[in-house]
Amino acid sequence: MTPTNTPRPNIVFIVADDLGFADLGCYGGRDAKFGKVSPVLDQLAAGGLKFTQGYANSPVCSPTRFALMTARYQYRLRGGADEPINSKSKGSKVLGLPPEHPTLPSLLKASGYRTALIGKWHLGYPPHFGPIKSGYEEFFGPMSGGVDYFTHASNNGTHDLYTNDEEKHEDGYLTDLISHKAVDFVERMAPGAVHYTAPHWPWETREDHALAAEVKDNLFHLHGGNIHTYHRMIHHMDEGIGWVVDALQKTGQLYNTLIVFTSDNGGERFSDNWPLVGGKMDLTEGGIRVPWIAHWPAVIAPGGTSTQHCMTMDWSATMVELAGAKAHEDLPFDGVSLLPALRDATHRFERPLYWRMNHRGQRALRLGDYKYLRVDGHDYLFNIPADERERANLAPHEPARLAALRAAWEAWDATVPAIPEDATISLGYSVKDMPQR
Repeated sequence: MTPTNTPRPNIVFIVADDLGFADLGCYGGRDAKFGKVSPVLDQLAAGGLKFTQGYANSPVCSPTRFALMTARYQYRLRGGADEPINSKSKGSKVLGLPPEHPTLPSLLKASGYRTALIGKWHLGYPPHFGPIKSGYEEFFGPMSGGVDYFTHASNNGTHDLYTNDEEKHEDGYLTDLISHKAVDFVERMAPGAVHYTAPHWPWETREDHALAAEVKDNLFHLHGGNIHTYHRMIHHMDEGIGWVVDALQKTGQLYNTLIVFTSDNGGERFSDNWPLVGGKMDLTEGGIRVPWIAHWPAVIAPGGTSTQHCMTMDWSATMVELAGAKAHEDLPFDGVSLLPALRDATHRFERPLYWRMNHRGQRALRLGDYKYLRVDGHDYLFNIPADERERANLAPHEPARLAALRAAWEAWDATVPAIPEDATISLGYSVKDMPQR
């Protein structure tokens, strides 16, 4: 066990966009043609703690970000019901993170932290919503879910890059701009959050400036991309994370800085999720189980692996506890602090995890070794350690266990608001564009 009297750490919360479970080398990912895809993240995992049973709050972007910001189930806020918030919501007074709601950055700021968000917001548009309204002192990045890496235009064709509340035009590859801004913040003051758009579509590396004109009318880039471009996009992000780590080292902050890395949901078209199936928009494991790496030399022993079950909002609750802050009494956290697991990789506690999706009427509960899943009206039961690919449906053979887990899910569902009738589902492509997984 490490000492509990360590001074409050700096915190860097790094979120990739649509990264698959096995896209990183440290999670079993394959090398690219050019070599290691994620050497910096692999090194952070080797020097820290890797979680193998960690999940995102949702298999799609903005709902997970609601949970990240509030440490509460995203279903408790109207904006969290859209899957995801899309660019058509610009100007909405409803689809966003309410500025009056306590957030991870507002609680940290109130406890004396300096706060910044460098990268993707995706929690509602100005003038009604934005990072500065929700507790961040500084912001640089796009407001929407996805932008071109060179023009910084969103899917509706409008420019979407901001500094604080003001639209800002800057030249450069977005992943690198985010990395450089994060380094600048580290060098000036305590770290904050880094939310990359990589490796989200469009499929553009640093050398693909010419593609910007080609994809400007449809950033989903359905006719392009490949695993080689995808590997390079991850590598660009990994390099940028290396720049941030170097800045922490040079400024003497690395030893007592908690760096947490994850993805907002499971992988997309070119991801490697092995051995999981499914991906973004799915409540099968490939849509929600994601990499979780924690690096904190002052507290976390190197080379550890944790099988503790956790999800996005648990990390937010952990960071609030580390800051010496706590939830608002009227808005208690659904997230549970993981600090005991950070101090001792072998520490385990039971952590039921619940999900719900409007898309395909999906629902899921992970409790212990078992997972209850519904997709398209069909109920399934899987023993995840024995069958991570969710291919052996135990429902007909263990009807009592299925009934108990279904009842537990339905009891939980009664504690959160119902899905609003006007909640939207935004799919960028379907089986007419590419075969089903």
